[in-house]
Amino acid sequence: MKKNVLLLETITDEALAVLRDSANVFTGYDEASLKKVLSTEEIHAVIVRGKGQVNKALMESCPALQVAARCGVGLDNVDVKEATARNIMVINAPGSNAATIAEHTLSLMLMLMRNMYVSVSQVKDGNWNWRNNYSGDELHGKTLGILGMGNIGKRVALLGEAFGMNVLYWSRSAQNVPYTFLSMEEVLQQSDMVSLHLPFTSETGTIIQAPQLAMMKPGSFLINTARGALIDHDALVDALSEGRIAGFGADVLPEEPPAADSPVVHHPRAIITPHSGSLTASTYRHMCLSTVKNVVAVLTGGKPEPKSIFNASGLSEA
Repeated sequence: MKKNVLLLETITDEALAVLRDSANVFTGYDEASLKKVLSTEEIHAVIVRGKGQVNKALMESCPALQVAARCGVGLDNVDVKEATARNIMVINAPGSNAATIAEHTLSLMLMLMRNMYVSVSQVKDGNWNWRNNYSGDELHGKTLGILGMGNIGKRVALLGEAFGMNVLYWSRSAQNVPYTFLSMEEVLQQSDMVSLHLPFTSETGTIIQAPQLAMMKPGSFLINTARGALIDHDALVDALSEGRIAGFGADVLPEEPPAADSPVVHHPRAIITPHSGSLTASTYRHMCLSTVKNVVAVLTGGKPEPKSIFNASGLSEA
């Protein structure tokens, strides 16, 4: 007998077809539909992307739940601790977005360093002569400081090196990489471009606040494609407005979507994209298919990829 899977968000058609071959699929894209499903069906697996919340309340409503899965890497919207305590397997797609987020990161760097967004806007407005007022620079020869040398940080370092940048980094521990490991303070002080690639946890917290922004080189840029809450945005707006740093590029914000009057979104020195870094066709397809196949493996008595089980150690001890 097929088991029941609840989707809190859409997935690719290809992944949905794979899921439907092995399970009964129900959707809870809004509060009303979710309430109806939970009141009538026994749910064995829940799949989300970035917004659906797999919290304690949902788990209590699904006493037969075996799997909580996210088509992605970060698990901010899954209560991993609660799931582990209930012996619910948490599945994600580790490493699946490293290449695309690294590309997005470099795109933001290039747009800021070369003043590309304004250049394109001026031409679209018919102002070709803006080139006479152009100011910008190049990545080649600049120092790239990376905070967090995980899968994405390593990829960004590799791309930065390919552009002729000198790469420095800080991470919780030194990594086996051919780049200079320094304290976070030294990385901030020496870098022309600082890029964040850290999770937001109780350990990291809001790691970039006013003191850290004050350490950055005058004229330097800050990039965040990790988690919005890593940065104190009030302090950031102050640093941008006072010209202490030259610009900010991000794909993530503390509040998503941001308020209509968000100071950082409208700041002339900031370029913000709508958390779209991993939504490329190739990566989105891979994340959805990988996650679905591992969920199906669990529900049908197969073996999911070991690296996809985020809380494997906790489950083995339960």
